[in-house]
Amino acid sequence: MLGYLFLAIAIVTEVVATTFLKFTSGEDAKWWAWLIVAAGYIVSFVALSQSLSRGVPLGVAYAIWSAVGVVLIVLISWLFFHESLTWVQLVGIVLVIGGVGLLELGGRHA
Repeated sequence: MLGYLFLAIAIVTEVVATTFLKFTSGEDAKWWAWLIVAAGYIVSFVALSQSLSRGVPLGVAYAIWSAVGVVLIVLISWLFFHESLTWVQLVGIVLVIGGVGLLELGGRHA
């Protein structure tokens, strides 16, 4: 169970880091955003490593980490940066969540 707590920390910190990438480019680039990006990715990879060392299988951990991260970034982009979110993308989100669910279920029975 502790492995999944570290996985949750890895997901949250990766999403924060990726979100702040938005503030590192363009004419209004913020230097401090680079600090958040770097710290977020470092903490994320350390937490992901800790989740693996506590029994979360690599394939399942990476699938959950990347898929949940993608879904959250799409939603954050839509909510806070007013980027588009089409019905096709919504179907993609459902498929991603379903695929990760199947990976998790399949790993428990193997």
